[in-house]
Amino acid sequence: MLISGVQKFTILDYPGKVACMIFAPYCNFRCPYCHNSEDVLPERIEKIKSSFIPEEIFFNFLKTRVGFIDGVVITGGEPTLQQDLKEFIIKIKKLGFIVKLDTNGTNPKIVNNLIDENLLDFIAMDVKSDFGHYKSLSGFIGEEPNLINSIKESINIIMNSGVDYEFRTTIAKSFISKESIFNIGKMISGCKKYALQNFRKGETVLDQSFNNSIIYGPQELEDISNVLKNDFNIKLIELRR
Repeated sequence: MLISGVQKFTILDYPGKVACMIFAPYCNFRCPYCHNSEDVLPERIEKIKSSFIPEEIFFNFLKTRVGFIDGVVITGGEPTLQQDLKEFIIKIKKLGFIVKLDTNGTNPKIVNNLIDENLLDFIAMDVKSDFGHYKSLSGFIGEEPNLINSIKESINIIMNSGVDYEFRTTIAKSFISKESIFNIGKMISGCKKYALQNFRKGETVLDQSFNNSIIYGPQELEDISNVLKNDFNIKLIELRR
């Protein structure tokens, strides 16, 4: 398992739990608003390869956290691109930790296998946009029909898995319209939890022009949340401003 970085402590990234977080390099998306370009762009990954953390070092650290943290968040990049992800999670579980996986939903078979093996305790899937704008906004490297089918399948698998989960979307008026958000509501209708994350500007954004994006105001977010709850039976909306 390739580990490009470790955050030793977080109370924000695993809902209700204390965790550490590991970053897995490489991604099949090129989201222009992404803040993790060092784990996405091959040329940037190449520059930091020498600082990758060996599994042995990570697990030596993790053993010292037994009794102090609840779990491990695996994020990226896109972790499901790692060929030995399953074996890596098994090692974590053997130490008694719970596991949260962050994924973009492009590898439903892998997610389903991890669920079937009872290796995941929480899944967070990013829903980038509605189907009509998915490839253009995500910058997916591959064929669009395969992308849409994979996203549909992952949503269905996660919602019916029995594993705790959330869907989440990064939004701004400039690249996600209210209509698109409500189309996403149709895609995940009846889901347990949906997080709307207002885009945050920053120096590490993949496409710097996105730093000019206009974000939604508090009242607009509340209005959108009410529509999602009432029209699409979404149980919980979390607004991350």
